[in-house]
Amino acid sequence: MKLVPLAALATLAGFAAFPAAADEGMWTFDNPPAAAVEKAYGVKLDAPWLAHVRESTVRLETGCTGSFISSDGLILTNHHCAEDCIAQNSSEGNDLVAAGYLAGSREKELKCQEDAVSVLVSTEDVTAKVAAATAGIAPDKMVEARRAALTKLEQACEEASKKAKGGPLKCERVTLYQGGQYWLYKYRRYEDVRLVFAPERDIAAFGGDPDNFQFPRWCLDMSILRAYEDGKPAKTPTHLRFNWAGAQPGDPVFVSGHPGNTDRLLTSAQLQTQRDKFLPFWLLRFSELRGRMIQYSKTGEEARRTTEAYLNSVENAIKVRRNQFAALLDPALLENAARKEAALKDAIAGKPGFEGTGDAYGRIAEAQQVWRRILVPYTFIEGGAAFNSQLFQHARTLVRAAAERAKPNEQRLPEFTDARLAAVEQGLKADAPVYPGLEALRLSFGLERMREWLGPDDALVRQVLGNDSPDELANRAVQQSTLADPAARMALYQGGQAAIDASQDPMIRLAAAVDPRARELRKTFETEVEGPVARAQEEIAKARFAAYGTSIYPDATFTLRLSYGAMKGWNENGTEVRPWTEISRAFERATGEPPFRIPPRWMAAKDRLDPATRANFTTNNDIIGGNSGSPMLDAKGEIVGLAFDGNVHSIAGSYWFDERMNRTVGVHPAYIRAALEKVYDAKALLAEIDAK
Repeated sequence: MKLVPLAALATLAGFAAFPAAADEGMWTFDNPPAAAVEKAYGVKLDAPWLAHVRESTVRLETGCTGSFISSDGLILTNHHCAEDCIAQNSSEGNDLVAAGYLAGSREKELKCQEDAVSVLVSTEDVTAKVAAATAGIAPDKMVEARRAALTKLEQACEEASKKAKGGPLKCERVTLYQGGQYWLYKYRRYEDVRLVFAPERDIAAFGGDPDNFQFPRWCLDMSILRAYEDGKPAKTPTHLRFNWAGAQPGDPVFVSGHPGNTDRLLTSAQLQTQRDKFLPFWLLRFSELRGRMIQYSKTGEEARRTTEAYLNSVENAIKVRRNQFAALLDPALLENAARKEAALKDAIAGKPGFEGTGDAYGRIAEAQQVWRRILVPYTFIEGGAAFNSQLFQHARTLVRAAAERAKPNEQRLPEFTDARLAAVEQGLKADAPVYPGLEALRLSFGLERMREWLGPDDALVRQVLGNDSPDELANRAVQQSTLADPAARMALYQGGQAAIDASQDPMIRLAAAVDPRARELRKTFETEVEGPVARAQEEIAKARFAAYGTSIYPDATFTLRLSYGAMKGWNENGTEVRPWTEISRAFERATGEPPFRIPPRWMAAKDRLDPATRANFTTNNDIIGGNSGSPMLDAKGEIVGLAFDGNVHSIAGSYWFDERMNRTVGVHPAYIRAALEKVYDAKALLAEIDAK
């Protein structure tokens, strides 16, 4: 399948107008598009349906979605969402990513050291409270004032939850409509997550990078985890059941999940910054990083194994960014943004209280000039691109945690407030493997690119490198650091500032050396970019609400959303694309070599499989990254699919939605059942899933 020509995208402009058109939108559960769904599909989204789906959908804190599928905490998600856990439980000679894994008993379920899952329990609109706390605040003080107000609200929320029925909750600030609304989302969090089942990567990601964001597909991109509480499987009476027959063309399909980020409400000036500065800069760096990692992975079997998960994520991200860049190069997208801005100005023209809306767009444009100026040093230093290393990430966390925990809670950076410290500590305690060769490669590359982009005479470059080459510094820092040991990390964390000051660990010293400059860049960004933009966006959001109300949906924010659509193909350059595939074609496409290799276990089971079993299918649901692992549901709220990808046209969904071309790709439930029943002999697991 080929990427649609840019000229053909010009007709998309009409699809992005307000309010939402067609089967568009990632809607919050407090404001579902009930009327539109009933009109289009005759399905009533009542409160019990919504509550059941909400309580059954989980957020994987590593960046994906899943769903409870049994009363004992089983979680269905994608293989690629669990790949880090699978890889971390692997070792030399025991590659679970390649071989797959099925726990023969609950005692053999493997701990995912860095994973946690969260279930949204309730939400609270705190817009009025935040507005009162930030009223009259100057734009350059906006970020600090808003941060303090939201931190106090989070803290009060968590304290109140400790006394309420159901036990303590995690309360998180959520910004919607670019500051038009502020909410507290209240989660029940499970910090003990274990791996139950994963197929071999050869079948989970059949087709590999060449097939990524394409269709037809034949991926069994699934895995099964389990949430534990107090050392026992979590009790989850609210969970989803399967409709193993799946959906038929035209049937309504709903996706419940946590889309990560969309930019559909950005102004023309912001989109131009992404097109002109951010995306070209990002693509140049990561394309070279991918090349180096590919070469390193070919130096031996262990290098291949330890690089695979990270390389997969880099390759996926490059394909996303490349197609986002292509979308932004189409003049129609920027023209559409300009039309929306003009339409909003016209809609509120002459209305009291909105006289400054036009100026708000100008203030955002001014802030973009500052962002363009500092984007490169900010990305390398505060963004950490120069120090692309797990060990450095631990070091920065430790250095900043020591400084931030000494401050009053409301004055801390958001990532170190009391509400976030449990997640910080879990990451520091996680006994996840660190691979020195890969660490040195990533860190050396980051240091080289920092020197190239900032220049060898930059003060920080000179301070960091001294007389060392990037290779020398990276190798020494990785080899001499003790931060691969969770016990060493926790000793520094518990020792506070005194322990950090006394530490001679080279990664700690590196993080401490760059922290003043990193904080300086962050402060500039907050006062001259983020703050003025936030204040201007609030003004635009108020105007947007006045003109359109909540008939529009907010941009994605890695919070729970619902999208609606139907099982549906599309027309690709005059050819109709059938909205499903069958497993017979996977065997026909197999070459015996990655990425088109079918595992031996599947080859042995071929005669037991019905060749007409549906493998993958497409719908016109509106999703984005973060929806990976989302349950795809029918009108009864039963699982008819597992979202794992979109077609190539869906990548432009970061900026707008075209119902004609954007498609979600899911694993068909018949494929899942055939795998568990006829390939992996997972009878006990299937019985638990099917239990009444």
